[in-house]
Amino acid sequence: MARLAGVSHQTVSRHLRHDPTVSPMLAAHIDQAVAQLDYRPNLVARAMRNRSTGRLALVLPAGDALSSLEVLAGANEAAQGAGFAVEVVTLPPGELRDDRVVQLADSGLYEAVLSLTDLPEARRRHQDSVPIVSAPVYDERMRGVGPLSEASRMSELVTHLAGQGHRDLLHLTGDHSHPSSRRRRESFLHTVQELGLRSAGVIDCRWDAERARRAIHQLPADTSVTAVLAANDVVAAGVIRGAAERGWSVPEDLSVTGWDDMALGAWMSPSLTTVAIDHHRLGTELLEELLRVMRGEAPCLNRPSITKILWRESTAPAPAR
Repeated sequence: MARLAGVSHQTVSRHLRHDPTVSPMLAAHIDQAVAQLDYRPNLVARAMRNRSTGRLALVLPAGDALSSLEVLAGANEAAQGAGFAVEVVTLPPGELRDDRVVQLADSGLYEAVLSLTDLPEARRRHQDSVPIVSAPVYDERMRGVGPLSEASRMSELVTHLAGQGHRDLLHLTGDHSHPSSRRRRESFLHTVQELGLRSAGVIDCRWDAERARRAIHQLPADTSVTAVLAANDVVAAGVIRGAAERGWSVPEDLSVTGWDDMALGAWMSPSLTTVAIDHHRLGTELLEELLRVMRGEAPCLNRPSITKILWRESTAPAPAR
């Protein structure tokens, strides 16, 4: 390349490091040579010389969880703000994740690795080398764990509804194989018992609106249920549809809550009370923790919750019966 550009190797190196002392004319010659040769920097060689690549690896299981897009967007934004690029590495089911992540750390391509699934062995083996931070957000099947399965807002929903006079409550859950579904169920049952309310049952709707619609149709005509807490907004939509088909008005006859704050929930009639999860902020905070580890700083232990309840029109005081 230096020969094609008619300059020294040192001048090429300075220009590729964005040295402002390289004259515009020489820089133009080098850029032309770069284009002609389709040159790509050798990141491994650069890392060996400078011990810096400006790149971070973000590891997560293979899957299609929509929330991961927002988590990754938040992480990428924080990385760019700190002057780093993020490369996402997905690990197929069955692959030895700890070994694979150690290989990434050893490759010389990255200054640190952030894993969104638990990797205890990799973390121990590389505690004195390239930082590997394991922040479990998804399990091996890309189901939400950790902060994504935190269920304290369920207790708040039940407590608020109890304050509005609701005494008989029904919970329509998601797939019980999901940690988030199990934890919301546990929180629902515990709070109902603690407040002396009555549970009309817990029905596994597997995140499916049609199952939720059928569950509402199966309630007896003289049911005492006045509030339904759904596992997510899709299930809640099925509840509202089922109630309308039975001639019940929401929230006058039946209060309904969802979870996840899907965009359409705010535009439904009535608008849907739900729990919002700030996936973007979660990704930002996880990347910031990785940067703190890289700098040798202590972790931040007082992060505010990434969830909040959005009270809307689908909940109201219990009807007089």
